[in-house]
Amino acid sequence: MSFIEMNNVTFGYEGLPVLKSLSLSVEKNSFWAVVGPNGSGKSTFLNLLCGQLKPDEGKVHVDGRAASSYSSQQLARILSMVRQEFVPVFGFSVRQTVMMARFYRTSSLFENAEDIEAVDAALAATDTMNFADRPLGHLSGGERQRVFIARSLAQETPVLLLDEPTSHLDLKHQIRIFDLLKQMQHEQGKTILLVTHDLNMAVQYCDRVLLLGAEGAFFQGLPEQVLESGQIQSIFGVQGHQGQLQERKFFIPLGRFSMDRPEKST
Repeated sequence: MSFIEMNNVTFGYEGLPVLKSLSLSVEKNSFWAVVGPNGSGKSTFLNLLCGQLKPDEGKVHVDGRAASSYSSQQLARILSMVRQEFVPVFGFSVRQTVMMARFYRTSSLFENAEDIEAVDAALAATDTMNFADRPLGHLSGGERQRVFIARSLAQETPVLLLDEPTSHLDLKHQIRIFDLLKQMQHEQGKTILLVTHDLNMAVQYCDRVLLLGAEGAFFQGLPEQVLESGQIQSIFGVQGHQGQLQERKFFIPLGRFSMDRPEKST
């Protein structure tokens, strides 16, 4: 059953199209990766889903209704968003930052036992409980990003939208976040759309891939079909090696001076 649909969506900035006639159907309890070069429209795609942008043409539907028909409060009970990491201005603690997500569910300024339980669970899941009382501005970029993921989890929405959530994380926490998201998909029925530059993680964890290219080009389908070596090289403009580990493919980009290139530049 489709939970999110885009029908012939076109969107551009200052007359220059970024997304062009994009149509796709996202089923409940599915895990999508959104990949593509810088400037191909990945963040724009998420902003159209969460109502921050309106399509120039076409329609966006969420849970059977036009996204534009929801109030921001209504949509925030369905979709939660983890944006790219930013440096906070105000001196809120980690726990206060995560607790703010509960306002979207209840509109209450006073926390209750259910709110505290949800926040504690989100802090534990993202390995941020041990610095819950520290000011957000005192954390590293990777630690802050995990806090914003915790805030999204505490919002308890059926759909999670994540814009490069692991870009500032070390390898341990990258794997932990992907494992957590996959667990939430399986155990809680979450629908997840995640923007990432890590093609190999997309192949390992995601059910479907949306690959965005230049001038509105797009490809969608199973990861092993969409993220094929020739297509990756064409869209990203890089050469590389594609191998296979058990049933999963992996891609290693090879630069001009790579030790693995058959012909090395001198």
